[in-house]
Amino acid sequence: MGAHGWSSARLGFVVCGYLAFFCGEIVPCAEAGCRERESPNCCTGRNNECFEYSRRKTVCYCDAYCQKTRDCCEDYQRVCQVSAALDCVVGSWGPWSSCTSACGVGSTERSRQVSVPPRNGGTPCPDLKQRRGCFGNNAICRTAKEVAKILPDSFKRNFKDPWRRPHMLMREEKSSYCVMLRVTQASAACRLKVWSAQLVRDRVVCAECQSEAMSKSDRCAGDGLESIRTFWTAASVPGCHGSWVRESSPEGCRCPPSSVLFV
Repeated sequence: MGAHGWSSARLGFVVCGYLAFFCGEIVPCAEAGCRERESPNCCTGRNNECFEYSRRKTVCYCDAYCQKTRDCCEDYQRVCQVSAALDCVVGSWGPWSSCTSACGVGSTERSRQVSVPPRNGGTPCPDLKQRRGCFGNNAICRTAKEVAKILPDSFKRNFKDPWRRPHMLMREEKSSYCVMLRVTQASAACRLKVWSAQLVRDRVVCAECQSEAMSKSDRCAGDGLESIRTFWTAASVPGCHGSWVRESSPEGCRCPPSSVLFV
């Protein structure tokens, strides 16, 4: 081969090299990315198997999660026909609720609403509720701490004592009242006496408050509170004690036989 032939061959190699560079780097002959994937081109959620190679031969992804990690293929938006990721937006916290316990340890919580929900792999919403401890100290707490002392109705005073002195007979008699209470707990010792054995869980008992047992506020100590557990103890049965919740206090009620008295 002559010199002219070798010059032509070298020129051909140079031209082919420039064409290859021009085709691969400047105007790629075939675009790589999600469009080149086998069906499906795009994947929902996070899928590490949903990837392809970019024009630079690096790994890129075609799942929705790539919008968050910012490693989507160049043609992801166009091929998968999705808009940009939208992060969750929440409003301000609302006020704290009242304590769940009127007396003692309880909890309170507050919440907030979602203003803009997340879309297309955007940042998920943060917690929408918060809870913290609290200590209830309502005005009724002092009453809730009272412990009622009770006796069977056989101790009821419904007669005039002839041995009383005249000045004692002039003592003002206050109107008695009765309270219906549901027993929530009773100790095992209450089974030792017939009258206290009736104080079993979930049983409603009638307790009468007579004038002799009333305090200065015209009520008997420990006569219970609605929806709040209070405590009682049987005065004549050692170790017999428990708790109850007031059900009602009917006007002009009279307790039936086998009821109890406040003392």
